[in-house]
Amino acid sequence: MRKIIVLSFISLDGVMQAPGAPEEDTSGGFRYGGWTFPYMDEFGMKEMVSQLSGPFDLLLGRKTYDIFAAYWPKAAPGNPIGAGLNKATKYVVSTTLENPSWKPSVLISRDVVSRIRNLKASAGPDLQVHGSGNLIQTLLKNDFVDELWLKIFPLTLGSGRKLFADGTIPAAFRLERTAISPRGVIFASYVRDGEIQTGTVG
Repeated sequence: MRKIIVLSFISLDGVMQAPGAPEEDTSGGFRYGGWTFPYMDEFGMKEMVSQLSGPFDLLLGRKTYDIFAAYWPKAAPGNPIGAGLNKATKYVVSTTLENPSWKPSVLISRDVVSRIRNLKASAGPDLQVHGSGNLIQTLLKNDFVDELWLKIFPLTLGSGRKLFADGTIPAAFRLERTAISPRGVIFASYVRDGEIQTGTVG
C-alpha cells in the first residue's frame, strides 16, 4: 500500500494559496502570491531537496499540474528538485484536462474517490501531493492522508485558500520530525495517528 503525503507551504493562519509567485493563483482576488520568497535560504532548500530525494509519484489537481508542467520540464538536468518531479508518474485529477503533456502522466477524470482508493492500495512508491488545494479537501474528507509535511512560515495572510478547509475531518496526527530554518520557517512532519482523544485537564 502506498502512503499519500501532503506537502504544503502554509502561513500561520493556514493559507496555502500561491506561495511561489505573484501570478501563480490570484483567484478570489488574492494579492500576496510569492509570499514564501523572503524566507527562502540554503537551509530550506536542503530540506526541500531531502523531501524530494526518494522515489515517489505525484497526485495533483489540474491547476497545480499545469503550473508544474509549464516549469519543471524546462529545468536544468542537474536540478535536484526537477529531477524527481520529472521522473515521477503524475496522477492528475481533472474533469477538463484531455491530453496531459508532462510525461509520464495518468489522468483521473471520473470515480475520483474509488480511483484514488485503488491507487493508494496498489504497489508503487508513495504519492506526494503538492499544491492542489481542492484535491486535498477530497483527500482529507475521505481520510486518505497518511502524512503531512508542512512548511510553516512566520506570517499571516488574512485571506486566501486554506489547507484545512471544508474537507477537514476530526483526526489525530503524531509529530515525527521538526526543523527550523534561520529565517523562522518550521518544517514539521506529521503522521496520521488514529482518532481524536478527549478528556479533562487536571
